[in-house]
Amino acid sequence: MDSAPAPDKSAAGPTAPAPRIAAEGLVRRFGPRTVLDGVGFAIPAGQVTCLLGPSGCGKSTTLRILAGVDVQDAGTIRADGRLIAGGGTFLPPEARGIGLMFQDFALFPHLSVADNVAFGLPRQAEGRARRVDELLERVSLKGFGPKYPHELSGGEQQRVALARALAPRPRVLLMDEPFSGLDERLRDGIRDDTLALLKEAGTAVLLVTHEPHEAMRMADEILLMRNGRIVQRGAPYNLYNAPVDRNAAAFFSDVNLLTARVRGALAETPFGAFLVPGVPDGAEVEIVIRPQHIRIDFDRDGRGPAPTPEQGTAARAIVERARFLGRESLIEFRLADGGACLKATVPNVFLPKPGTTMWLMVRRDRCLIFPRV
Repeated sequence: MDSAPAPDKSAAGPTAPAPRIAAEGLVRRFGPRTVLDGVGFAIPAGQVTCLLGPSGCGKSTTLRILAGVDVQDAGTIRADGRLIAGGGTFLPPEARGIGLMFQDFALFPHLSVADNVAFGLPRQAEGRARRVDELLERVSLKGFGPKYPHELSGGEQQRVALARALAPRPRVLLMDEPFSGLDERLRDGIRDDTLALLKEAGTAVLLVTHEPHEAMRMADEILLMRNGRIVQRGAPYNLYNAPVDRNAAAFFSDVNLLTARVRGALAETPFGAFLVPGVPDGAEVEIVIRPQHIRIDFDRDGRGPAPTPEQGTAARAIVERARFLGRESLIEFRLADGGACLKATVPNVFLPKPGTTMWLMVRRDRCLIFPRV
């Protein structure tokens, strides 16, 4: 019998390019303590990925290993498909083609702005001065070349550090809390300018931060870290709206927490029963409610709003404190039955007096339910 014809490889579609940077199974130990425990990810060209998590979770250690200033105990790192660390291979930092940008900027005080930007370029490189001028103009520092770092503001120094990191045209840029030292009024504008420049250059970016707002503003993908592991990954919208557990939900915003015991697939709360299919009777669940998803209504002679399928039963509550925060007002309540304390936010100015009785309702579709651990 004739054998089947060999597949026509020429008819196959184009092979997807390798990620600019990819890590697999990174492990790092310091004595008995495991700082990284199987960390892995891949970042394609032009993508900003954010390592987000509390201090001590392993974010900066991951960055140092990728940069080559620390060595993993296990796992591999590849750049554009080429093995650069692991399996008996170790390329030094200068051979990896990876740019670095840290929160302290690390500008050389004895060098001018132009010389700082040009530091990573070969001295005899053709067009060296033109490259420096081009980058200074892109970061809105045209004409600043002769100045020295001490003559610049914090925001200007940050822009010089960005220009220096981009000068060698790195295919990968590692950024460790690069905006944390900036005045809040400058931070958003500089972040947006930085993001536009990196996207235009097609640079794969790994940004480390402990600020959820910064991660959600800049990242295409967020890697949420905890205790040396990535516990959840995805687009900012997905992590915010579908967190993997209560701690993940609380990391992205303030939350209210109600605890309830399950009976017949229902968890009874002051806001009525929540359906929790698949949870055994007697188990406890935690119901997470974000402050902006609490609806406030006025007390009408002790009669609250009528229950609805979308918002369940209204719960009577007493105002403990109200504060105006600029864009919104934060009101703290205690449920009238002596139960939980809850926070609610409303746009603009709303400052009811302490002791005022009100009714609270919650958006069922916005509540998050997790097993209690």
